[in-house]
Amino acid sequence: MQIKLSNPRGFCAGVQMAVDIVDQLLDAIDDGEKLYVYHEIVHNRHVVKRLRDRGAVFVETIDEIPENAIVVFSAHGVSPEVKTLAAKRNLTCVDATCPLVTKVHAEAIRYAKRGWQILLIGHKNHQEVVGTQGEAPDAIQVVETIEDIPNLQIADASNLVYLTQTTLSINDAEKIISALVETFPEIHAPPTDDICYATTNRQKVVKEDAPTADIVLVVGSKNSSNSLRLTEIAESVGTKAYLLDDVSSLNPLWLADVDSVLITAGASAPEHLVLQLIEHLKDNYNGILEGDSSFDEGMTFSMPPSLNSFLTSRSITIEGKKA
Repeated sequence: MQIKLSNPRGFCAGVQMAVDIVDQLLDAIDDGEKLYVYHEIVHNRHVVKRLRDRGAVFVETIDEIPENAIVVFSAHGVSPEVKTLAAKRNLTCVDATCPLVTKVHAEAIRYAKRGWQILLIGHKNHQEVVGTQGEAPDAIQVVETIEDIPNLQIADASNLVYLTQTTLSINDAEKIISALVETFPEIHAPPTDDICYATTNRQKVVKEDAPTADIVLVVGSKNSSNSLRLTEIAESVGTKAYLLDDVSSLNPLWLADVDSVLITAGASAPEHLVLQLIEHLKDNYNGILEGDSSFDEGMTFSMPPSLNSFLTSRSITIEGKKA
């Protein structure tokens, strides 16, 4: 069996930053002190379990957190309402929102202040969309599908802009955008694409490489939007694709009569899960890995000021050493 690896894959800069924030805070807090995380820090079961095993407490509402405690906001971002509730409980807040999500929040605020209406293309119940919509709830309408367009309430199409969730399928987003432009020719686009570099890069590579394999295996959790999109992209070019949390989820029936496999991973999936899958295919299917498994996407994000402030208050440097 030929094993091909999709590059880039796995952790993006935003996920790496968010996970590092929680790890550094767990290192910094005092014995007996609790660290709370509002929503899953990233959408991956293994990442969340590892951090929970280290002591992180994941919650779905702010009122689950005791007053004066420490809370981390997840990489998906939160609404101003959540931040207000946290302030009322006197929580120490560390914001792990991906900077590319923050960019979309800033765009929503800017256009709402102009008095424009905003069409947010994305999945209504996804935490990122909920957080972005919370920045300007009176100005934003969410568009999930083309079928939503006839029901939109538009006052002035010349003061209308679309924004997008950062982890959408490029193909799906383009179809919805084209339909919006056809319906509202005067609609404005954001200054730069909102779909993030990591989502774009991973989808483009899978779209190019999937036709060269019999199947595509996508390592990622079912609640990971970008991981789900990778399976859809592979199948859109005619290659069967399966999403699996880890090697234990691999169904041998998927591999019947399969001579070549393309492996990729969602932006929140750790690389060690990919390596475990490769070793399993080598050991059980006489798998031969093509090329080098290592890669470097060349993107990093600085730690947020809220983390630096917290570490300084504990006399800890960013490297985790006592000052």
